[in-house]
Amino acid sequence: MGKSEIWFSVGIFALLLTSAIAEDVVVLTEENLEKEVGQERGALVEFYAPWCGHCKKLAPEYEKLGASFKKAKSVLIGKVDCDEHKSLCSKYGVSGYPTIQWFPKGSLEPKKYEGPRTAESLAEFVNNEGGTNVKIAAVPSNVVVLTADNFDEVVLNENKDVLVEFYAPWCGHCKALAPTYEKVATAFKLEEEIVIANLDADKHRDLAEKYGVSGYPTLKFFPKGNKAGEEYEGGRDVDDFVNFINENCGTSRDAKGQYTSKAGLIKGLDTLAKEFVAASNEEKKSIFAKIEDEVDKLKGSTASYGKIYLKAAKKCLEKGSEYAQKEVERLQRMLEKSISPAKADEFTLKKNILSAFT
Repeated sequence: MGKSEIWFSVGIFALLLTSAIAEDVVVLTEENLEKEVGQERGALVEFYAPWCGHCKKLAPEYEKLGASFKKAKSVLIGKVDCDEHKSLCSKYGVSGYPTIQWFPKGSLEPKKYEGPRTAESLAEFVNNEGGTNVKIAAVPSNVVVLTADNFDEVVLNENKDVLVEFYAPWCGHCKALAPTYEKVATAFKLEEEIVIANLDADKHRDLAEKYGVSGYPTLKFFPKGNKAGEEYEGGRDVDDFVNFINENCGTSRDAKGQYTSKAGLIKGLDTLAKEFVAASNEEKKSIFAKIEDEVDKLKGSTASYGKIYLKAAKKCLEKGSEYAQKEVERLQRMLEKSISPAKADEFTLKKNILSAFT
């Protein structure tokens, strides 16, 4: 298999993996709505618009609902983006956002939900309509809650890069940001040197004033090298935050928290790896020594990546040029199995680095 075929396979796998890790709320479209709804289970469907403030406020509650009903086989919790699927929303009489409708089992004639927009109220409605008895599950947060007692310990830690949201409980923009911010925290939960945190600035006004906070939400980044704090002025979508953290912290995560194809790669060692692959057997030994020298200079997480380069080069010397290719394919098969996020990280790092030797 050539290099282009490998990357094609990796791309296909990434697509499949994204589908496998789908959110608990089913994304409905013109292509799949009538295959998913009106069949063997009842369905609660939110018709929303991405720009709608009320929809953003509902989002964390609706996600809680989806997570709680995930294992309820007789009920589907879904959503339709009406900006993207206007004709579908028009078909079901949607004229404002969000509109929440219940589709009974075997029917495409919906009943509009008119109750409060909390996860608990929605669950009570679905239980009554669908004959289920599901309670809202508590969703653990990956956002670190800061207080006056732990602020300095967490934020001013020279070994951590820390993003802090200063918020007020009554702030509408803060409520709208909450589900996005949680996704960012979840995406970086396996990064030990990165902290995504928030502080109730209404409750801890002294701390907010100390860092010049006058409006909500205010986001400040406290990198390892600047504990005075830097204003975060980027966009407020998940991808905006993820890109910012990747660029400023040297990480390579996507919005789902998975390693990207760049994770673990070190430019200087990549160059040596290419030289190593093109070299004769005698020249390979000399280049291997250069790789050793470069790895010895590395510190922190990059030192662990360097060791993978070194091990890969050593194995190629011992087992021949086909070793890296076969190992990439083996790791790809492992990644296609059901494995823990930590194992997925481990295998992806190795696969990325070994690909430099193919």
